[in-house]
Amino acid sequence: MFKIFINPGQFTKFADFIFKPLVSLSIISLLIGLIFIFFISPDDYQQGSTVKIMYVHVPAAWLSLLTFFIMTIYSIVALAFKIPFGFIINTAVAPIGAVFTLICLITGSLWGKPMWGTWWVWDARLTSVFILFLIYLIIIFLRHSFTNLEVGEKITALFIIIGSINLPIIKFSVDWWNTLHQPASISKFSSPSIDPAMLWPLIIMTISFSLIGLLLAIVRIKSEILDRKQLL
Repeated sequence: MFKIFINPGQFTKFADFIFKPLVSLSIISLLIGLIFIFFISPDDYQQGSTVKIMYVHVPAAWLSLLTFFIMTIYSIVALAFKIPFGFIINTAVAPIGAVFTLICLITGSLWGKPMWGTWWVWDARLTSVFILFLIYLIIIFLRHSFTNLEVGEKITALFIIIGSINLPIIKFSVDWWNTLHQPASISKFSSPSIDPAMLWPLIIMTISFSLIGLLLAIVRIKSEILDRKQLL
């Protein structure tokens, strides 16, 4: 079972097996999420319907961090145990992480304008997420900047590991510094400070975004595997 996550051949077989069910689940979860958002989830007493940006902003933010965390793990595995599949993962999912981060930044600005009176402030949370977006772009640039593929992948993996220092900064920035961005509404150590009528659509949309992200990752990873086979 573990080989699925480190062996290109095993991964491809498993990906082909689960791809169609994942497509169905992602469509169903997205439709259910949209129904909840537009017909069940109430408007906020302060923010009105603007609060519904949350159902895109929060999943995108969560996936931008998760994607980079996965890349960090695979970078460590690739460098420490000389498993090339880690480099394949990094190349394939970096653009996906960049897109989720960009969505997070754009929706955050759209949400922030009516609430804060400005599109952008250089507070700790927003700045650290913007830095994450720049790191993603640098990773993509680094991967295509070396004629020697092996050297480029190792340098990129090392940069990813160093860049992961930004992840806890993003996560705890609202706790460490005084920021405009609100603290986390959902915590495993406490009861959620969000109404269940809003919590359930958020959970469903997060699942939907995760499935869509996984589908995109599968397509890109398989494409990267095929590209490398052609180079051999």
